[in-house]
Amino acid sequence: MERSTFKVSIIGAGSVGATLAMRVLESGIADVVLLDLFGNIAKGKALDLLDAAPLAGHENNIIGTDKYEDTKSSDIVVVTAGLARKPGMTREDLVLKNAAIIKDVSNNIKKYSPDAIVIVVTNPLDAMTYLARRVTGFDRRRIFGMAGELDGSRLITLVSDELKVPRASVTTYMLGSHGDTMVPVISSTLVSGKPLRGVIPEDRLAAIVKRTKDRGAEIVSLLGTGSAYYSPSAAVFKMIDAILNDKNQLVTASVCLDGEYGLNDISIGVPCRLGRRGVTEVVTIPLDEKEKAEFLRSAEAIKDSIKLL
Repeated sequence: MERSTFKVSIIGAGSVGATLAMRVLESGIADVVLLDLFGNIAKGKALDLLDAAPLAGHENNIIGTDKYEDTKSSDIVVVTAGLARKPGMTREDLVLKNAAIIKDVSNNIKKYSPDAIVIVVTNPLDAMTYLARRVTGFDRRRIFGMAGELDGSRLITLVSDELKVPRASVTTYMLGSHGDTMVPVISSTLVSGKPLRGVIPEDRLAAIVKRTKDRGAEIVSLLGTGSAYYSPSAAVFKMIDAILNDKNQLVTASVCLDGEYGLNDISIGVPCRLGRRGVTEVVTIPLDEKEKAEFLRSAEAIKDSIKLL
């Protein structure tokens, strides 16, 4: 496998950041800089990942560091740094604790990689994405959050398990916040091309939607410490792949809206297309009346988080 010339910097060498680094390296899509300000954790994980390269069969490089200057001229910067959600803690509880971290990270991204595309993963995701954009001043096409791809994947997993059908046969959209007010667009969810509502009874569907919304907390509770990282890293990698390979691929991301869906100056999960320049298009999909109301409620919840900033 030939070595890529792209550079992806990952801020935060915790479970999400390190797992994402492994996915990026083993795909051969880019070289990686793994940065963490906590001791030598990034350096140790980088050496471990580098030693795996001959076994995984790629020629890409990774360095671990605690210095932002090593991230200079990154094509993509992924922000995973922040305090993890603990059992019983809502994503909104994290606003004040993670805002200071995001401000520092954003200022360093602006200083060292002013032309980068930025993907925010830190929770509460929509508020942190909004804050990062305000601090960097980047165009909304170049800074967005990993949101509905993860939540939609969780819904697909549960629907597939319920119906005993391939996961690839289920398509859906998950709009709104990456939090308790997320909005599954059931009206546009299909199973082998057929509307989901005609396939699953309403009571079972309601239970699946509830478990989807609670999935993150369920994982946190089972782990005891930390939170999900395999699926979030997979969702971010899908976005990185769409960008670096210029796929113009339809994904759901937390994007700052400029009139779409009747909203302005708010980062919220919506369908969009990702390519080499970042967000190439915000896609408007039809919502039924219930979904519209839920989407607006989700927007209000995000605005409440933003006010805390």
